[in-house]
Amino acid sequence: CTLALTCQVSSVLNREVKQFGKKYMFDRNEETSWNSDQGAIQWLTMEFPQTVQASQIQIQFQGGFASQKLILQGAALSTVLCYYFGGFYFYSISIRHLLFLNSCFFYSFPFKAEPLDKLKITFQNSSDFFGRIIVYHLDILGICEAGGLA
Repeated sequence: CTLALTCQVSSVLNREVKQFGKKYMFDRNEETSWNSDQGAIQWLTMEFPQTVQASQIQIQFQGGFASQKLILQGAALSTVLCYYFGGFYFYSISIRHLLFLNSCFFYSFPFKAEPLDKLKITFQNSSDFFGRIIVYHLDILGICEAGGLA
């Protein structure tokens, strides 16, 4: 299935949504990106229109503005969950201590497939002194519960 999703981010650089907004992580354009404002921790949440079995994340940062640690947390409407954020109770899917090199490589890593209605990605330990994160591409791969690939 094609995932039409709702996405929220912690911040946008100088609040210039038209130039640096969240939609640019998903537009497959090499020249656009989501740029966060400065801060120790940045995050994004994605809400899916139906339950998905997510199992892999693919992400491309701007060199010098990468997260060195990702924390993935998921929420399923059908599950008893433990961490409240934005109307959902989140549980930890995977805590990844990943060393992202100061480059523009496209990173891909799998995690245990879980039924999700919402996903939160927390970016910690930015390679930028001010804590800014720049993401050119973000994909969540898996299977829709109704059938088909996500």
